[in-house]
Amino acid sequence: MMKKVFAEFLGTCLLVAIIVGSGIMATNLSEDVGVQLLINTISTVFGLYVLIQILGPISGAHFNPVVTLVDLIEKKATALTFIQYAAAQVAGAISGAALANAMFSHSLFETATKSRSGGNLYLGEIVATAGLILLINLMLAQEKSALIPVTVAAWIGSAYFFTSSTSFANPAVTIGRIFSDSFAGIAPGCVTKFIAAQILGALIGLGLTKVLTHDK
Repeated sequence: MMKKVFAEFLGTCLLVAIIVGSGIMATNLSEDVGVQLLINTISTVFGLYVLIQILGPISGAHFNPVVTLVDLIEKKATALTFIQYAAAQVAGAISGAALANAMFSHSLFETATKSRSGGNLYLGEIVATAGLILLINLMLAQEKSALIPVTVAAWIGSAYFFTSSTSFANPAVTIGRIFSDSFAGIAPGCVTKFIAAQILGALIGLGLTKVLTHDK
C-alpha cells in the first residue's frame, strides 16, 4: 500500500511541476497569452500521458482526489485508501509547485495572485471534471483500460481550450497551484468554489456513467 501511496504522491508532484513549470516557461518565452496557453497545454498533455502510463500499473494513477472519491462511492476503494491517496495527492501537488518554483529561481512557496472567479469558470470546471470521470469510467466499463492514458490526456488537452476555466478538474492540483504566482496560479480565495465545482462535476460524471451503462 505504501508503494501505491508514494506513486500517487510522486505522480501528482510531477504533474503539478509540469503544469506550473511549463506555465513559467511559457511566460518567459512569449507575451502572447494564446502562445502561453498552447505551451502549457502541450507540456501538460504529454506529461500526463507519460505519468499515467508508467504509474497506472502501480497505483491506478489517480493523481486526483475526485477520481479516488468516485472509487470510494463505487466501493472500489475503502475510506482509508481515499484518505491516504487524497493526502498523498495534495502533498504531492504542493511539492510539485515548490519544485517548479525552484527550477525557475522563484521563491519556493509563493502565493498566487491570479484571480479565477465567476459562474462561467465554475461551469467550466463542472464540465471538465464531469467529462474526465465519464470517460475514465466508460473506458473501464468497455474494458479499454489500456487506452485511458491517451484518452485522459486528450480530454484534458482539449478542455484546456474549450472550457472557460482551462480545465483544472482536480482539487489537489488546484491546491498546488495556489503556491505559484505564475501563469498557472490560482488565488487562494478562488479555490473553494473551484473545488466545489469539481466535486459536483465528478458526481455528474458518475451519474452519466450510470445512465450509459445501466444495462451492464
